[in-house]
Amino acid sequence: MRLDKHEQLEQKEALSSGDSMKVDLYFWLQALVLALVLLILVFTFIGRIIGVSGSSMVPTLHDGDMLLLQSIGYTPKQGDVVVLTKEFDAAEGPIVKRVIAVGGQHVKIDYAAGTVTVDGEVLDEPYINEAMVRPMGESLTDVEVPEGSIFVMGDNRNHSSDSRDVTLGTVDERYVLGRAVWVLLPFQNFGAVVHGAAA
Repeated sequence: MRLDKHEQLEQKEALSSGDSMKVDLYFWLQALVLALVLLILVFTFIGRIIGVSGSSMVPTLHDGDMLLLQSIGYTPKQGDVVVLTKEFDAAEGPIVKRVIAVGGQHVKIDYAAGTVTVDGEVLDEPYINEAMVRPMGESLTDVEVPEGSIFVMGDNRNHSSDSRDVTLGTVDERYVLGRAVWVLLPFQNFGAVVHGAAA
């Protein structure tokens, strides 16, 4: 039995549309796999995404900001904004603070002068929210940071529970999740995170 030309043409079109669908599906799967691989690489070599909770880092960071962290191969440095997993009396879950000093450095806090001194040099801190006042309760003011640890403070000093709090104190570097690199959301806060605590 022979098919006429019209039936042959319909069969070819049916085959070509089926093949076209398979090719489209193949390319979509390829794109999906590539996107997945890129995401895995980003989260492996760059870091992770985490949200800010609270106002202790105002004006640098705000409640609800979503941060991109650099995690792999990161070593804390003075001035970096970091995320810590260590829980203490005043906080639960990850906290975001600025590294004021690293292992081997000596921190002195003078509430009367409103200054923080590291190894005898007063820090230039243009990122803080307001002049610092003495907190209620016991506060650490003279600390030698042990090797492998960091001393952290919030930029909103008068509304921050940080290394000055005796229940937190210096923090072992192993509690550092990573360095805040970029604010991703909300869009009005989008941009690089300001680092630096120069003496």
